[in-house]
Amino acid sequence: MAKHFAKNPLKSSKSDPSLWKIFSTWLIMGIQSFGGGSSTFFLIHQSCIKNGWITEEEFVRTWALAQISPGINLLKLTVLVGHRLRGWPGLAAGAAGLLIPSALITVLMTAGFSLIRDQPIVQSAMKGILPATIGLSLAMAYQMGQPLLARAFKEGRPRLAANLGVMVLAGLLMASAVVSPVLILLIAGGTAMLLMTVVPARAAHAAHAAPEPRSLDAPSAGDARRDKAGGQ
Repeated sequence: MAKHFAKNPLKSSKSDPSLWKIFSTWLIMGIQSFGGGSSTFFLIHQSCIKNGWITEEEFVRTWALAQISPGINLLKLTVLVGHRLRGWPGLAAGAAGLLIPSALITVLMTAGFSLIRDQPIVQSAMKGILPATIGLSLAMAYQMGQPLLARAFKEGRPRLAANLGVMVLAGLLMASAVVSPVLILLIAGGTAMLLMTVVPARAAHAAHAAPEPRSLDAPSAGDARRDKAGGQ
């Protein structure tokens, strides 16, 4: 994790955001993060990508790292991104921006919800949150998987099939609800490592192979045209 904290030379060329920008961005996300972890995760993802702070592939790696370490995943994701952008001050700014509004709103809603939770309109609204959360999760899965699958496709169909197989395996294990997410990630990592070793990638230079050199004795098309014109 310490290596991940170091600034990546491949990150966006945009200048590092100010501490206020980090704090205000996560503050707005903290205010909007209704509907559970999926909505907050969606907001973090959109902010990081739209601001050009990290690439899609780097975000996926950061999220994977957050999941294999103990603690609250969204808070770990915030900490990793904040530290990546501005070091320890960025870490503190992001964490404070995410937690302050969430804590205040949670306290106020807990006090007020007990008074209105039995109202039919409130119960209907709560029932609508779950399908919306599932929709957000599906949208995030698509956005995060698209660049990874596109890269695998460029490496060849066998590599694409291997990546899809790992995704399906992880999904089935998670759906079984009997395997720890950490164990699933370890199994997926080991399976991917084995498959990527066995399944060859398409040669990067195959599509850009140099043309064969023309023999010095063989006349070119231009020479043939000049000879024909001279004969006439």
